[in-house]
Amino acid sequence: MAPMDMTRTTPARPVDVEALFPELARYRREAVRLHPRAGDPGVEDSSIGGPLLWPQTEPWPYCDHAHPHTACVPEKPGPQPMVPVLQLYAADLPDIVPAPPFPEGKDVLQVLWCPFDHEPDYMPRPQICWRDRHAVAAAQYVTPPPRPEGADEDHIPAPCVLHPERVVEYPGWDLPDDLAEERQERFERPEAETGWSYWSHLSIADGVKIGGYPNWTQEPSWPDCAQCGTRMDHLLTVPSTEFDGESWRTWLPLEDRPTTGTVLDLDYDERRKVQNPSALMLGDMGGVYLFVCRNCPGHPSAHRGDCS
Repeated sequence: MAPMDMTRTTPARPVDVEALFPELARYRREAVRLHPRAGDPGVEDSSIGGPLLWPQTEPWPYCDHAHPHTACVPEKPGPQPMVPVLQLYAADLPDIVPAPPFPEGKDVLQVLWCPFDHEPDYMPRPQICWRDRHAVAAAQYVTPPPRPEGADEDHIPAPCVLHPERVVEYPGWDLPDDLAEERQERFERPEAETGWSYWSHLSIADGVKIGGYPNWTQEPSWPDCAQCGTRMDHLLTVPSTEFDGESWRTWLPLEDRPTTGTVLDLDYDERRKVQNPSALMLGDMGGVYLFVCRNCPGHPSAHRGDCS
């Protein structure tokens, strides 16, 4: 497995969140920001949009769901080939608590999706595969997978290598009801007093990430497991961008900050290398969220789409 070429370091929070809001300590969660950056990953690398470790004996997956008549519709009817979105080796993840939900005996997470619109979210439809890399290393998939005809390039990620980093998050939209009632007063006071917004700068990490809280752009829509009925855990967020015009102030890694000025002062092409390295654009800067149930065998999954 190729080593990561560079680390990414999220700056420390500019204020002590738990000192400002002691009641949030019990809602602290760890997440892993994946920090995709343009690269040339191989099948044995963790990646966004890179080749997958795929057994030659296993057929490439196709989407046979109906596609609504939108601007993002296949050129030809019938099943459409899925496209690689994410491959993540457990060995590349820093330790987090609770541990990333790899099923027993599996150490590779693969995510593919159909890049065409699907109801009800009018977003790509993802599919999760869990693998034991040692079981397929001798028969790795080396042939380029079929490419769906007519797919929107904004829904097909460009190849990126990953730079995983563990961070701490606090709830945003997922604030408990009793705390959410105080949004207009206590949770907006720090911005007036310090210039740092709880919502943009202190709570939820931007970008592609494993675990933690979904970075909802609308009200939360947590799925329940179809097998046991319990609320599922957030597995993965795949957003359109790594930061926005305000959140970069605390979530942009130190290594990506220009020596003079700010990232917003860079020309478009240079800024895009950091803000949108995968070249995805889901709706109006929306995202796709994947969830799993830790309680049931096989870790059944669900997803939500957010067009923003």
